Amino acid sequence: MTTVSARDRVVALFTDTREVHAQALERLEQGDIRDAAEKAWRATKRATDALILAGAGQEPETTAMTTEGLLALSRTSSNAETLVGRYFTRISYLHGSCFYDGICGPDTERRIRETIEYIDAAEELTGG
Repeated sequence: MTTVSARDRVVALFTDTREVHAQALERLEQGDIRDAAEKAWRATKRATDALILAGAGQEPETTAMTTEGLLALSRTSSNAETLVGRYFTRISYLHGSCFYDGICGPDTERRIRETIEYIDAAEELTGG
């Protein structure tokens, strides 16, 4: 049995994150904004999971654990704190309002596209 180092897992998470964001952009171009919004949210969550794994040494198992992990990191790092608002915007707006409720407003497309900036910022915070 092979074990994967935490650093290797962080790299794998960011690779997956970028692939999921690319899928979000594809779905957006195909006109499925709800699926694109959900994929952008998933990319946000996976990037946040990677950040938490890099900082705390443990990958969150649930969304609630991801949220709490990001908040914990933000209390010790002003750089991580800059992600908190963008994280909550995506969980509420992309995941909740658009994907679940079908309320996809005029800012939805922009937020989907700007998810790459969140991913880049999270990855930078891991030293990646």
